Amino acid sequence: MSACDVLLLNANYEPLNVCHVRRAVTLVLLGKADVIEDSDRELFTPTGAFTAPSIVKMRYHVKRPIPQLRLSRHSILARDNYMCQYCGCRKDLTIDHVVPRWCGGPHTWDNLVACCRKCNLKKGDKTPQQANMRLRTRPRRPHYVPYLSLPKYLKAIQREEWQFYLPVFDEFATGMVS
Repeated sequence: MSACDVLLLNANYEPLNVCHVRRAVTLVLLGKADVIEDSDRELFTPTGAFTAPSIVKMRYHVKRPIPQLRLSRHSILARDNYMCQYCGCRKDLTIDHVVPRWCGGPHTWDNLVACCRKCNLKKGDKTPQQANMRLRTRPRRPHYVPYLSLPKYLKAIQREEWQFYLPVFDEFATGMVS
């Protein structure tokens, strides 16, 4: 998350999105949202300067369907805290099928892990046992449906001023300590 990001809340204080400060200021100026908390940054305009918002709340309730947690490369990397699940490396990451596809391994949350290229080449088309490699944690589907995408949620929970408005999920509590 950059310093220009703003947490956008629904009228019932449910997280809707993380948007750019420009979008948040536009919503406030149009009377569609209220500033809940200011940031420590200043915005300069031709008519003067004012404090940039950090959290804004919509004045009306935005109806939206309950989002589905999507299985994607970014979601797998975020779930695994951007760390290779074999060696712990954080560089040059890719996705690995724990049980290879040719062995009947499915393309599911329980069979995909973040993996560095070195470990992926070492493992090849073998199971971790055949390659004499051990997983750090057993892959599984996260047990919640966030209103923010998983990567956005994991970055947003790092911002101290936003934590009160974001739900806490125990399975990611260890990833919050950096």
